[in-house]
Amino acid sequence: MKKLLIICTGNSCRSQIAHGFMQRFGKEKLEVYSAGIETHGVNPRAIKTMRKVGIDLSKNTSNLVSEYDSITFDYILTVCDHAAENCPVFTGNALLKLHHNFTDPSKLKGTEAEIEAAFEATRLEIKNYCKAFVDTHLN
Repeated sequence: MKKLLIICTGNSCRSQIAHGFMQRFGKEKLEVYSAGIETHGVNPRAIKTMRKVGIDLSKNTSNLVSEYDSITFDYILTVCDHAAENCPVFTGNALLKLHHNFTDPSKLKGTEAEIEAAFEATRLEIKNYCKAFVDTHLN
């Protein structure tokens, strides 16, 4: 089983959504971890948007990258520019380090409908990336 660490600034939204999809698509081929360079708690809107596609994030926790210092990862994926620029160096050699700056719906100001649409758009963006990742690297 391959190990993947997904890193975002606060491990609250994009990394949590990616965590859910990577677990779904990676099934028994991928052990998924997610963390932040800070912890902000799991965003309630991320939980809500993932619940709509049958993925439960309600028991996920927001973790610091340092909690996983002793684990060697096959893949490290940063999902925001801030995390990519500020991510600590891991002593273990990852097979592959990837970066994709997903849209951050948590920063949007607007009506409830506009915010919900933004979360759904980001969810789709991340879903497509995660499916392509698994198809490319694990099949």
